[in-house]
Amino acid sequence: MILNALNEGLGINAATRIFSVGKNSIYRWQERLSSLQQTLMLYSLCQQFLQLVIEGDELYTKIGKNVPPSESEGWTIVLMDRASRFIWALECGKRDERLFKKAMRILLKVIKKTDDLTLLTDGERRYGNILFEICYELLRTGKRGRPRKTLKKGVKVRLKNKGSQKKKPGRKRKKYQAPQSEHPETPQDIEDSDIHANHVEGFNAALRRMCSAFRRKTNTYAKKAERLQERLNVIWILHNFVRIHHTTKEVPAVSLGIIEERMTLEDILRLKGVNS
Repeated sequence: MILNALNEGLGINAATRIFSVGKNSIYRWQERLSSLQQTLMLYSLCQQFLQLVIEGDELYTKIGKNVPPSESEGWTIVLMDRASRFIWALECGKRDERLFKKAMRILLKVIKKTDDLTLLTDGERRYGNILFEICYELLRTGKRGRPRKTLKKGVKVRLKNKGSQKKKPGRKRKKYQAPQSEHPETPQDIEDSDIHANHVEGFNAALRRMCSAFRRKTNTYAKKAERLQERLNVIWILHNFVRIHHTTKEVPAVSLGIIEERMTLEDILRLKGVNS
């Protein structure tokens, strides 16, 4: 009951008052459930997928105290499958290359299990650039010279540049583009109207309701990055394996074919963790 209440927007201090339990007890339960996220992720990566469309976006909260956004560890990257609403990555940290690489390495594991994967982002070019750094192949044509680098066959990245597209001095950027070269045998079947991250942005709005640390215009921000990541791991488990999505009318893991029927929190807490 307490874990469900926390993920319906209740804060830690409010939970201690309502349920008459100690704060450290709640932290221990949260930590125990959070540790099972790695187990469920490994199980999810045992599956094979024909085609996935992944939307990427990020949101921001404060950690510890009010600092400039560039110094905050509360930036959270979300990578969500469009059709099933399954969340592959929900990672927080400073908005630097290390955070983006961590998310892209998770996506790389998904790519190895997928024949055709598309990554769509709104205005954030680093998703495609960092994925290209760790997921490229050499295109050998038999001609003289150095082979050209491209994304792996079957991987596509599309970027929708937000903001004004008015004429300005210098080179005009395209509204829809591929930030890096793609393999010539990769099917180019993405319409411009499909290049958006509306579904993951909808989840971001829901996350601000579910987790008090992300709520705007309040001081209930997270105190430690580790505690925030534990809360995000719990939300990842509940969203993917426990709760029925209001749009698809199915649990995301069931919709994606990872499990046959939804799990309960009791089922998950009976699982043995990776380190057990």
